[in-house]
Amino acid sequence: MLIAQNWVTGLLGHSNPGWSVSTAELDTGYVRVGFETEGHADIPAATGPLVLGVVESIEELTEFKKPIRHCFVNVGDANGTGEPQSIICGARNFVEGDTVVVALPGAVLPGDFAIGERETYGRMSAGMICSAAELGLTDKQNSGIITLPATAGTPGDDARPVLGLEDTVFEVNVTPDRGYALSARGLTRELASAFNLTFTDVALEPAVAGLENTAPAVSGELIPIDVREETNTVRFGLRKVTGVDPAVESPFWLQRELMLSGQRPVNVATDVTNYIMLLLGTPMHAFDAGKINGGLTVRNAQAGEKFETLDHLKRDLSEEDVVICDESGIQSMAGVMGGVTSEISETTTDVYFESAVWDPKTVARTSRRHKLSSEASRRFERGVDPALVEIALDLACSLLVDIAGGTIDAGRTLIGEVPGMPTITMPVTRPSELAGVEYSAETVVARLEEVGCAVEVNGTDLTVTPPTWRSDLTMSADLVEEVLRLEGLEAIPTIVPTAPAGRGLSDAQKRRRAVGHALAYAGYAEIIPSPFMNPETFDVWGLDADDERRKTVAVLNPLEADNNVLSTSLLPSMLEAVRRNVARGHNDFSLFGVQQVSFERGTGVSPMPAVTERPSGEIVTELLESLPEQPLHAVTVATGNIEFAGPWGQGRAYTFADAIESARTVARAAGVELELANADLLPWHPGRCAALLIDAQVVGYAGELHPQVLERAGLPARTCAMEINIDALPLRENLPAPVLSAFPALHQDIALVVDEDVPSEHVRAVVEEGAGELIEAVELFDVYRSEQLGEGKKSLAFSLLFRANDRTLTDEEANVARLQAAELAKERFGAEMRG
Repeated sequence: MLIAQNWVTGLLGHSNPGWSVSTAELDTGYVRVGFETEGHADIPAATGPLVLGVVESIEELTEFKKPIRHCFVNVGDANGTGEPQSIICGARNFVEGDTVVVALPGAVLPGDFAIGERETYGRMSAGMICSAAELGLTDKQNSGIITLPATAGTPGDDARPVLGLEDTVFEVNVTPDRGYALSARGLTRELASAFNLTFTDVALEPAVAGLENTAPAVSGELIPIDVREETNTVRFGLRKVTGVDPAVESPFWLQRELMLSGQRPVNVATDVTNYIMLLLGTPMHAFDAGKINGGLTVRNAQAGEKFETLDHLKRDLSEEDVVICDESGIQSMAGVMGGVTSEISETTTDVYFESAVWDPKTVARTSRRHKLSSEASRRFERGVDPALVEIALDLACSLLVDIAGGTIDAGRTLIGEVPGMPTITMPVTRPSELAGVEYSAETVVARLEEVGCAVEVNGTDLTVTPPTWRSDLTMSADLVEEVLRLEGLEAIPTIVPTAPAGRGLSDAQKRRRAVGHALAYAGYAEIIPSPFMNPETFDVWGLDADDERRKTVAVLNPLEADNNVLSTSLLPSMLEAVRRNVARGHNDFSLFGVQQVSFERGTGVSPMPAVTERPSGEIVTELLESLPEQPLHAVTVATGNIEFAGPWGQGRAYTFADAIESARTVARAAGVELELANADLLPWHPGRCAALLIDAQVVGYAGELHPQVLERAGLPARTCAMEINIDALPLRENLPAPVLSAFPALHQDIALVVDEDVPSEHVRAVVEEGAGELIEAVELFDVYRSEQLGEGKKSLAFSLLFRANDRTLTDEEANVARLQAAELAKERFGAEMRG
């Protein structure tokens, strides 16, 4: 959250006269109570004469293509003459008599923009009438000229103190469980604890923020409102202001707080809702009451309904989206963004203020589904204080009338009650027991009351009721955390436990590490595959409806709406990495990843037990049985050249054989040997795909990907991939260590003619079997085809390595083993030995 230092220190200073703090100390204060700051920046300095001025006359210059105004501005004696200053200006949001900010010649504005005197548009312009963007208060260039009340000062006065340019903006990182801190109210409460200050709740005493609350409203139905139960709406409130002057702009002090907090001033009604949101943490919405037809209904959207949000995008709604409707249609996407139909315009005179507390999960899912994260949705996702609905409405109405006139209707519609907060029982000694630091009972009680809890002391136990804005406090551990945090985590000693002897990595962990090292040493670059995927990927691949890989597990709250299921294969994520690299001009590379995949088991739906008590044994069993199977996979993908052309020779492209070799690399690292078989499985190319087997069980596939799949996915031709189930590989201890023979090896070759459809790997295995105990290695080194061999025939040449452990082999012994191998190949495949 962006927030100005002077705002929070001003709120705290109201109850702590004379207190001040430096920027560095304030940064430390945020950290002390558990908030990281992403940094802080001073408002860029403007040097030289920057003064207040009053616009005395405006001449419209109509002879130019764009509207230009020639103004005379009274800047007092600041220009040295006392005469009105001649200034050319193109902005149109000020009139004669307005007090403005003038940069006189010699001033230098942020961005090293020097102001001088020059002739332009046929007139002399000696200075600039400044906008908020030109003074560094916002980076939005359409911020408009700053206009100030006549009471701001006299012409020629220095404008810096009036504008508050000596200020620092902090970016505070608010964790998801502490949504209350996305407000000045929440942050000042925390800073009061950090600096041991008195805290006054601005929600109970609005005068702290310079606001006046209205007299209590009369409850009564402004218009008929129907809040449907299925929406899970906690509270809904509505108030109305009539007779607002639509021409009035928000005062500079309000615009300033909005701009420094990253908000863009829009119109006075919208600005009021944004200011109340930043002050209290309660998002609101302003409707043009004249555009609301009949009553309001809060309901779930119908699938396929269309709605145009304020960003002028038409969205297709889901049945899980909650909307606010009138008799003419949808007016707002609850908790996320309003619609264009009833937005505040230049003619709005009557305003409905809506303040509500929506279901956090519903808002979060709607925001992610539509990829629409707003300041309102960020707060509703984290939880909003339900006790502030009527307070926010009253303050908004009062502030709007104070700025733009009008009358507040006496009625105020409120639907829903403030939910009661659960009580938590905790031994008063619990924080001391967990932290190893002694905290007195008085300290524990004081710290819990400091965060807003109601605490009752019952002997050695505490009965604690959290405040309505702390929905994250649900158990004693949460209370302990609050005490430790406010007392200072740095006071807790760091004691590193002694690791017990005799423990190390498990065999499975060692295997995983060995696989990663082996692939890296083989030249593959590691990436971390995403555990999520888009289920439409399998449609692109053309998988059958009953394919095992389609048994995905849906995620209720996905990080991305498109990638909303757990991956059953690592290939989708790896191929997306290929696509990104190729799109950035990197065409030759090989990648690997090691990650778990998830296959649906049972119904694929897990129970959601309450967190207030330990679930029963039946629930635990149901939970375990609903968890997906999560085997560990290794995957490689590669495209382009594996060897590059150069003075050393021609380059070589990565082929399906390299993908198969990557599988063998994994197997060797795991201490096992793979068998290969022809396979036909998408997304691989038939005829260039090998099934990877261990003990006749398929554990993976490797080869070249199907050309049509690559074309549909926008991937390079000849891309190759391998995926293997590491958990399916047996954990084998290679003990005892092999005995290495001291006797020399004897080499012989054999060439066998077999039918074309006989896999060479099958022939190699039979040769190894037939050669007996003396064989040490069998390697295929040539495949030959010719007319002499005959149609449908091929010759496979193998290199045989013989060795004995107890003697030097003779050629005759090796030849006998070689002939035995040929005989077995003839018996199995009809192989004929070539001379």
